[in-house]
Amino acid sequence: MNYKWTLKDAVFTKDKGKVFSCFACGGGSTMGYKLAGFDVLGCNEIDPKMMNAYKTNHNPKYAYLEPIQAFKLREDLPQELYELDILDGSPPCSSFSMAGNREKDWGKEKVFREGQAEQVLDTLFFDFIDLAEKLQPKVVIAENVKGLLLGGAIEYVRKIYEAFDNAGYIVQHWLLDASKMGVPQRRERVFFVALRKDLAGKFLERVDLYTNLPKLVLEFNERKIPFSEISDDTDIRIDLPKVSGELWYKCKRGESLSSVPESNGNFFNDIKVSKENVLPTLASQNKVYHSDIPRRLNDAEYLLGATFPTDYDTNKMKAFYMCGMSVPPLMTAKIAEQVYNQWLSKL
Repeated sequence: MNYKWTLKDAVFTKDKGKVFSCFACGGGSTMGYKLAGFDVLGCNEIDPKMMNAYKTNHNPKYAYLEPIQAFKLREDLPQELYELDILDGSPPCSSFSMAGNREKDWGKEKVFREGQAEQVLDTLFFDFIDLAEKLQPKVVIAENVKGLLLGGAIEYVRKIYEAFDNAGYIVQHWLLDASKMGVPQRRERVFFVALRKDLAGKFLERVDLYTNLPKLVLEFNERKIPFSEISDDTDIRIDLPKVSGELWYKCKRGESLSSVPESNGNFFNDIKVSKENVLPTLASQNKVYHSDIPRRLNDAEYLLGATFPTDYDTNKMKAFYMCGMSVPPLMTAKIAEQVYNQWLSKL
């Protein structure tokens, strides 16, 4: 699997099993499962613009535009969703991010970007586990931010383990770095992978919540891909606001614009990249600038950095936001491939 690919030329075999994706955004994880050979039946998403982009690029069989709290209570779901190999989800996680307010935001309702109903972000993971308990897929895969493992947030990890246990699953988690998985950006994310208890018995005589777990090896150490490989040096336009533009000229490559004394400590999320290094995390709130040309990364660079197909239709959404909100397809594909090889293919 290569980070440079197109939907037009991709061959999706759909022979590894069936997947349904929650909090799907524009379909980053969906594309990863497809690359790994899975048949993705559809998605649940709350943002209408994201859903439109998902439909444009994936033409899902089932698409539910509604909060997961409503989706998990549906009594009219098709039988196919009760026969899943993998239930996938990336519950919104900004309240655990080190870039946010963290503890100050825990338990508070938040209004989403597109004006959807308020939700308490740190409970959405448990709504997702409720859905898993209802659908009983063979495997559940959930992605979240690194901050979930730091400080007081680790208590949520314990609760997540207990919720999966009560739902009938044995769960494990890994902190993975996308730059070691063939993705041209440093993106550390926590992945929870849970196996249904009745299936876990096929790998172990005895399983329990924390100590005796079905073996799953998720170790990746692929070549790191520097920004120079995806840089579009033909795009030489100058496209910077006045203040950040002045700071860009004074900022060293590979550093935040906040490192310039004149920034007064502001512009922390404004980053001037280095061609010799891997891109930083492409987050939706970050402003990432080219190393040598006074502009933000263009759409082509964002799509490559996020391992989205180069012919992906953003449906008039900003590519930086779409990529920042999504799991890199190649990251999901590498995990899904191992889950199939080590578990699903043996069931």
